[in-house]
This record gives sequence, C-alpha cells and structure tokens, in this order.
Amino acid sequence: MSADLALTLMEEFAEATGVSGTAKPRRYLWTDAFALCNFLGLARRTGKDRYMRYARELVDQVHHVLGRHRDDDSRRGWISGLTEEEGERHPTLGGLRIGKPRNERGLDEPSDSQLEWSQDGQYFHYLTKWLHALHRMGQETGERRFQHWAVELAATAHRAFSYTMPHGGSRRLVWKMSIDLSRPLVSSMGHHDPLDGLITCLELQTAAGFESADGGDLTAAIADLTQMCSQARWVTDDPLGIGGLLDDARRLAELVFEHGIERHELLYRLLIEAELSLQTPDWSILLRRPDVHRLAFRELGLAIGIHGLPGIRDLVRENRMLAAASEGTPRYQPLAQEIEAFWSVPAHRASRTWIDHEDINMVMLATSLAPESYLQL
Repeated sequence: MSADLALTLMEEFAEATGVSGTAKPRRYLWTDAFALCNFLGLARRTGKDRYMRYARELVDQVHHVLGRHRDDDSRRGWISGLTEEEGERHPTLGGLRIGKPRNERGLDEPSDSQLEWSQDGQYFHYLTKWLHALHRMGQETGERRFQHWAVELAATAHRAFSYTMPHGGSRRLVWKMSIDLSRPLVSSMGHHDPLDGLITCLELQTAAGFESADGGDLTAAIADLTQMCSQARWVTDDPLGIGGLLDDARRLAELVFEHGIERHELLYRLLIEAELSLQTPDWSILLRRPDVHRLAFRELGLAIGIHGLPGIRDLVRENRMLAAASEGTPRYQPLAQEIEAFWSVPAHRASRTWIDHEDINMVMLATSLAPESYLQL
C-alpha cells in the first residue's frame, strides 16, 4: 500500500511539474533532488524504463532551467557565463538557482527578511542535496558525467560560499548567494551547512571515478568544512533539521565503516547531538495538531531521517562507543510511522498547508513511504 501511494505521488509530480506530459517545467532544487532519488528507486523496483527516463529528463530540466537565467531576468544564457556549447558540457559550473517564484533582490533593493524567502538566488544546502542526487544518478547509471558534474558543483559551491572572517578569523559559509554567485544575499551561516557540505564532499571523494573527474580536487573544501565543524554544535528542535542530522549520521556511518574514512569522533558527536535533538521536542503535541497547523515536508524530513536509524545501528554495532550512542534510537520508529499515516490520509492532503507546498510535500511523502533509493537500502 505504501509503495503504491509513493508511485502514485511521483507520477502526479512528474505530470504536474513537466517531467512527463505537456506542462511547462516547474523546477525547485530541493524538491527535485529528492524526486530524482525517488525515480531511481522506482526504476529499480518496478523494472520500468519510463522511471529512468523521468530521472534523465529531470536532470536535464534542472540543469537547463536552474542552471540558466530566469525568464523574467534581463540576463540570458547559463548563469556560469559560459557559452552555449561549454555550458552544455559543464551545466553545474556556475551553481544552480533555488527556483523561488520571485527574482533575486536587486543591487539597490533593501533587504527584507520576509520577502527574501520567496526570492531566488542560491542556497548552499540545496546544492548539497543536488550533489547527493547526482551521486546517486552516477551510481545507478554507471555514467561518469554525473560524477563530474557533481564534483564541479561542489568545487564551485565551496569557492563561492566560503570566506574568512576579518582580522585572521575562522572560515565560514554564506547562507544565500546571488544567482550569479557575485554577492551574498544572506551572510549568516546555516546551522548545518558545513556538516552537510563536509559529508557530501567526502561522499564524492570516495565515489568510483573521482580521480578522473575534471577539476576533482576537493581537498581544500574538505579541509575548510572540517575546520568549521570542529567546534560546531548541531542540536535543533526543528523536525526537518533533525531529519537532516539523522541523514548526515547515516551517510557518515557508511563512509566510516564501508569506505574506511577516519571520522569516528565526528560520527560520535553527530550521533549524540542527533539523539539530544530527538529528545528536545514534545512529539505528542506535534502529532495532536490539526493539518492546518502542520507543515508536511518538515515532518516528513524527520520521518526520512528516522528510517535511516536501523542502518546506522547495523553499521556501528561492532564499535562499543558508537553503538552506545545509537542504542536509544529504536523508540523513534513509531514517530515516523505516525507522521506517514497522517499525511497518507487524502483529507489531510486537501488542507491549505499541504496545497501551498504541494510539490515538495508529494515528493517528501513518497520518499518517506519508499526510502530505499534515497537511503540506498
């Protein structure tokens, strides 16, 4: 039943956003990163060619829509500034737009913290999600170009978003950059951005074909992000943020125990802070709220992270310290099931808060119901 609903949701998403059918492509980078993994999972599970076609079409649309300037912008072509021919070969070299409904804040426009949420630009943590999706695409197809594009995007993101604080300060990341990466739009650093970036770069560095990737040296990025993480604290009460921490922990555990990456201390810290984050909210209050006071995609991000917990426990079980840090996590499995059950009810998916974020909600529910491809189970 869950797998059937996940398939239905992804078929609806494909048609509504122009991956299939005749609708004009409607691309949004975060949503599309999860959607790409979902299509790969459907291709593997069903054996149907059309889901791999959807995956390829989605990658092409993301790069040709979000890698190029907006229709309502006076600028044209690839946001990297490359020629049409060069841009086709290196579609991620200039980064990728978020896909917000409004154009970015102009040079002479005052900053408006509320308006900024609907204005375009580039987010570091959205780029890392697409990096992971391209990595998965390369794994499933065996085609090196997806790995090359991911590495080029990772190098671009590090170069554009990282900077050194004045007067000999530490390295930091900008949260939001302009479409062409020429100026910061929001200078504060995202709570988990360095952690997401570090684990994603390590993931790319261990992938098959990394050494042959053009511009594939991520040494400086990994060093900077490691320094940023060295004294960081990641505890959060945000469901989506907690889900992200759990996903980071799962991916790091795979790197440590399956690829030999020496990051045991970082993994231990991450497991402890993820557990503290899970203990922080009163989940019973969240689950009692009516649909109009809940945001599905944030809750479903948490559910997706929880689905990765059994994999973490399996990977760390031979390490006494790490096993102890993860031993309390099984009690959160029912929380993921309750979240999924709530949003699987058609009446709840007719609420205003679902419809206002329908694309991302559909994709995140599908990912949570069938997490095999995203979690590489």
